[in-house]
Amino acid sequence: MAFPKAFYRWRPHPWHGLDVGIDPPAVVLAYIELTPFDSVKYEVDKATGYLKVDRPHRTSSQPPALYGFIPRTFCGERVNKLSPLSTCGDADPLDICVLSERPIQKSDIVLNARVVGGIQMVDHGEADDKIIAVLLDDNVWGDAREIGDIPAALLERLRHYFSTYKMEPGTDLDINVDVVYGYEHACKVIEAAVKDYSDEFGE
Repeated sequence: MAFPKAFYRWRPHPWHGLDVGIDPPAVVLAYIELTPFDSVKYEVDKATGYLKVDRPHRTSSQPPALYGFIPRTFCGERVNKLSPLSTCGDADPLDICVLSERPIQKSDIVLNARVVGGIQMVDHGEADDKIIAVLLDDNVWGDAREIGDIPAALLERLRHYFSTYKMEPGTDLDINVDVVYGYEHACKVIEAAVKDYSDEFGE
C-alpha cells in the first residue's frame, strides 16, 4: 500500500522521523553526517534536522569510515549501564561508523548497515559508543558478520580518530577508547539505545 501524498510533503527529521532500520539490531538505518573526505566536522542540528557545520578539524586526522547515527536511538541510562567506565549517557543519538568498499563522498544521506561490533568510547564520563557496521550487500564488506572480520589496522585507525578528533588548544582530553566489542554486545547497545529513546521521547 502506498503512502498518501501528504506523507512526502515534508522531509522527516533524520533523528526522529526515520525508522531504526529494516531488521534491528542486526541491520539498521544509518544517517551519515560525515565522510572520510571531510576536513570539517558536520552534525545534525537537533532543533531543525538540517546538517550544520560543527567545527573544522584541528588536526590532519579524518574519519576512516562514514560516520553518523542510528535514528530513534538515545544514549541514556540503559546505554550507560553497559559501559562500566561511564557515569551517564551522552544524551545524543547512538553513533555509527559504516565501512564501504566504494568511496561515498556525500553526507546527508541514509543507508542500510549490517552491524558487526563497536567501540566503547567514554568521553568525560559519558557513554558515547561508536557502533561499527558495513554497508549492506557491499561487494567487499558484505560478508562481514563480526568485529573479527574487520582488519585490526582499520580498527586502530577508528580508535585513533575518536581519541583525537576533539583536540583543542589549552584543553585536556578525557577520552577512553580502549574497549572494542563484537556483534553480540553491539546488539545490546543498540537495543538499549532504542529503549532509552522511547523513555526520553515516547513512541
